[in-house]
Amino acid sequence: MPTAQPSRAARAAKSSKRIAAQKAATHAPDSAPQPPGVAGARIRERRQELHLNLQELAARTGLTASFLSLIERDISDPSLESLRRIAEALEVPFFYFTQSNSENPVVRRDERLKITFPPGDITVELLVPNLRRRLEVFISRPHPSAGNIARTPQHDSEECIYLMEGRLRVRLNGADYVLEPGDSIYFHGSAVQEICALGKREAAFISIVTPPVL
Repeated sequence: MPTAQPSRAARAAKSSKRIAAQKAATHAPDSAPQPPGVAGARIRERRQELHLNLQELAARTGLTASFLSLIERDISDPSLESLRRIAEALEVPFFYFTQSNSENPVVRRDERLKITFPPGDITVELLVPNLRRRLEVFISRPHPSAGNIARTPQHDSEECIYLMEGRLRVRLNGADYVLEPGDSIYFHGSAVQEICALGKREAAFISIVTPPVL
């Protein structure tokens, strides 16, 4: 039997939607790499929780309202930088908008959410099913070329780092602490000024944070 072909109107509508997405994207600082699947509905829900319209969110992020609308409708995907801006503007962790919202308490090794930040010298893997709870656990793998990867959280947080591989320097309120494999360090998010891999090879550490900051 011959395969049914989409109507001319359907093809035109699909083409129009694609062109609209491309035009809106030119107004946003988006480029590869892209984050793992982002749920646009979660962005819209959070925006509405804060009683913001698209124009107000656009003003907070520097992105256009039309591009944000395409993201919320899952027509266009944000870059890592755009998603970071949206998360900060909506006062939630970076991973909050990803589509991994499983209630299964087990996170399989090959099913972790993983993000490699440009230019590719730091990778983060989420070890909890989602960020709907108050505890965040993740593995970071920074290369020394990444430099200082510390970011001051927008809210008070508590964190413990356990170093598995490599060497790590953590600066808290002006004091430097060098960690070797097996060492751990505890601090408040407001105190951290620097987290930096030392030497020539990648470090790997587990971070346990409450409330979530990524």
